[in-house]
Amino acid sequence: MELQIQLQTESAKVKPTFRSKLARRVRGTYRYDTAFWRTAIAGPWGAGMFAFIMLALGMPSGLGVGADVVQYLFVGTMSMFLIANIIAVLFALVGLPVPRLFVGTVIYDAFIIFVIFYFNEVSWTAAMIVAGILTVAGIICGLLAGILTSRKFQMRAKVGALAALMLAAGILVAVDHTESISSSRSVFQTDLTDRDSADELELTIPKLSDNPTKAGPYHVATFQYGSGKNFWQPEYGKDAAVFSMPVDASEYIKKWPQFRKMYWGFDQHTLPLNGRVWMPDSAEASGKQGPFPLVLIVHGNHLMEDYSDDGYGYLGRLLASRGFIAVSVDENFLNYSVWTGIPDNDMKVRAWLLLKHLQQIGQFAKEPGNLFYEKVDFSNIALIGHSRGGQAVAMAADYKDWFGKDAMLDNLEQYHIQSVVAIAPTDKMVDGKLTSLKDVNYLTLQGARDGDVSDFDGDRQYSRTTFSPGSSRFKASLYIADANHSQFNSSWGGRDVSLPKGILLSRKGMLSATEQREIAKLYISAFLEESLHRDEHFLPLMRDYRSGLAWLPVTDYYNRFESGEFGAWARYDEDLNRTTIPGNGKAGGNGLTWKEEEARNRGNSSKSNRGIVLEQSGKTDKAAYSLQWEHGAPLPPAGQANILSFSMADRSFELHDSVASDQAAPVHVDVELVDGKGVSVRLPLSRFMPVVPLPATDFTIHPWFDEHLSDGKYKQPTEVVFQTYRLPLTAFTGGNSRFDPFTGIQKLSFYLNGDSPEKVMLDDIGMY
Repeated sequence: MELQIQLQTESAKVKPTFRSKLARRVRGTYRYDTAFWRTAIAGPWGAGMFAFIMLALGMPSGLGVGADVVQYLFVGTMSMFLIANIIAVLFALVGLPVPRLFVGTVIYDAFIIFVIFYFNEVSWTAAMIVAGILTVAGIICGLLAGILTSRKFQMRAKVGALAALMLAAGILVAVDHTESISSSRSVFQTDLTDRDSADELELTIPKLSDNPTKAGPYHVATFQYGSGKNFWQPEYGKDAAVFSMPVDASEYIKKWPQFRKMYWGFDQHTLPLNGRVWMPDSAEASGKQGPFPLVLIVHGNHLMEDYSDDGYGYLGRLLASRGFIAVSVDENFLNYSVWTGIPDNDMKVRAWLLLKHLQQIGQFAKEPGNLFYEKVDFSNIALIGHSRGGQAVAMAADYKDWFGKDAMLDNLEQYHIQSVVAIAPTDKMVDGKLTSLKDVNYLTLQGARDGDVSDFDGDRQYSRTTFSPGSSRFKASLYIADANHSQFNSSWGGRDVSLPKGILLSRKGMLSATEQREIAKLYISAFLEESLHRDEHFLPLMRDYRSGLAWLPVTDYYNRFESGEFGAWARYDEDLNRTTIPGNGKAGGNGLTWKEEEARNRGNSSKSNRGIVLEQSGKTDKAAYSLQWEHGAPLPPAGQANILSFSMADRSFELHDSVASDQAAPVHVDVELVDGKGVSVRLPLSRFMPVVPLPATDFTIHPWFDEHLSDGKYKQPTEVVFQTYRLPLTAFTGGNSRFDPFTGIQKLSFYLNGDSPEKVMLDDIGMY
């Protein structure tokens, strides 16, 4: 008995306590993390660090890409080490028999990648999918790395693992290459590039005699002016060739965070006037020394620390060689920062600063010895803006409405802003109103693949730009099927939104950066040659993009044009009565549905104009919409009608679930005119210009993501965009020799006669 009691007592003494069990489990935390699994951690680590690198590129500190990447990699690695070890210990405490550190790293990966994408305007479901894909990829790469380095696996397994890694790398390179080349080209555009087919069209397309993208006769001098105090960009600081005076914007900006002041070295009371200048030096032939028209170029709202003003050198050099003084204006300090947000009232200040630059250059031009001295023609000024800058230039051109009471903007009457160019502009309400331009030449460019300003907002400003009757001023727009937002600026890269979300945008079939900037050079150069140099040889390009096909990259284009010489027959904005039109005319439809509607963009907001929508349900030759006048249609301002003009948008895509633009059947439209004697001529619209279906854009790498990024911003693949058609009356005379337009036009009819249901929208119907 005593011996039994003694054995029980000794047994009780050696029984481990709960604490000792925990300690033993903690000491054995990494017992399952063999050399294989420790090597395999490299895969999940790489996946997690990839996400951190994307975050570093999307949240720059201003210290440079290299410094940002190193900082984020350090933080990511340290946090991964800490959290993965904590998870491993927890697994050890519950006795889970798995490679705990490896699994802890995988869990950290999945969580941190989800958080990084979710807080970058990616829906939680999409963020989970991205996190899952990257995490699984990390696991697979880690396992392959473990196989390659482990002694337990035969050479055959290692060769297979190496081949798998090389295949994965090859796929990534191939995908990136595929998304970077221009492969999406429409069959409609291909037909139009065939110069022989142009002979079959009734409209003879005038071809430009001069390539606007070709450098002109002037040598180009380049320099910068600035405040003399800029740590980040010394070209505006100690290296500036000309020194400007800072300006006080405190009347408009009330909040300027302390960190922003620390970064820049100034606040809203002393904003600098900085600019990059490309100036014609001397012409090889003429030796002309000026004065030259002035062109100010201003960027939009990019990341503050990633400077934008140097991205328009391709325009500045070209324009200066052709006899313009081009200045890229620095407004980086007004841009958004992840760390300090964006200054209040920034939109208004962007326009205000442009006017202050005009005043400053005006002062420079009066100072003997200054590089601007007597070089500037202030009667010929153009403003070019990109993104928010595209809205700012319109506001600056309409400065009396926005800054009429600002005493600091005196004597602006001496600066004559003749022309405005808006590249993928915004069109937001400021102070409860929008800009309306009067007798200012206007050009806007927009890409259908724009992932930033995804709506064609320049179309809205186009509609609010008007001219005095008979004026030679004009407005034009160009919608480019495969162009995006960022590539118009050479320093913004190829993605339209910041990383990491930007990796989910598709680049497949997109125009290359060089191609896209060639379009900008072609149109902006031609526009300024016509509107500032008064060279009418370039006006055909504004009217019809086919005039420049010799120099345009192959994609689909949609352009709109109107000048003060246009005599409107129907605009649909004057009242809500669909049967009345100017000139005491009447409108009516037969065999189709017709109604007035507001034109709307992707986001379903108004385009600032109304049109007539025609819809027919099947094959017929009697579905028609007509305008008629008892005493003849109104004549254009010049008094004689030569060209019928109207804008039309193909909305047939709304009748189908989903049809790609290169597969959709074009609408079939006939146009009929009846002269004052009752003689009629009916011609197919395709004889003048083929109707090209609107592009259906795949914004993201998979259609599912279109509704899961930026609150569904990309869910509408197609936007209603107008194309202007110009039909010479001589073509109708050729169709019937008895047709005489000089007796007046009594009736105009549009027939929809396709085999399948068709829907179009008409606007701006009239004569030149």
